[in-house]
Amino acid sequence: MAHLKLTIDDFYSNDFELIAIHTTIEDYKLAYLINRILELSLSKNQKDICIQSNNETGFFPWFYFDDDKHDLIWNLVANKTVVAKSNTSIGLFDEDNVTFHLIPELKKADYLLKIENLDDHFNTQLVVNKIIEINQVSTCYIADVDAIKSINNLIF
Repeated sequence: MAHLKLTIDDFYSNDFELIAIHTTIEDYKLAYLINRILELSLSKNQKDICIQSNNETGFFPWFYFDDDKHDLIWNLVANKTVVAKSNTSIGLFDEDNVTFHLIPELKKADYLLKIENLDDHFNTQLVVNKIIEINQVSTCYIADVDAIKSINNLIF
């Protein structure tokens, strides 16, 4: 009798695009501007994305929109968060702040826009071009998903 062996790669599908966004504005303001320019309805998820690494836990704000009309799922998530790391030393300054990244390979990106359930007709570059039109966005580009080692952090 033959045995069937399943690996994580059997469940992983690359039917999404990841757009890296560089901006200094707050997450809710970016979600509002993206909603306006792309005609979406991103709304803040009640639970933040929680990633644990090296005894530190990072919580990343997450905005979500399920586009039934086009059968797409839009996720806007912060790529950076500040974690207070407490020290055992006694003194005036006994806490250090550590910046924690959702995707360490994209450290310079402030936010990530993940678009799921794509087909061959979807034009991701058009989305990038519209986001770049936002005055507060410094730059925006399509990230190479195949080069990201921490891709499992995008499963939410």
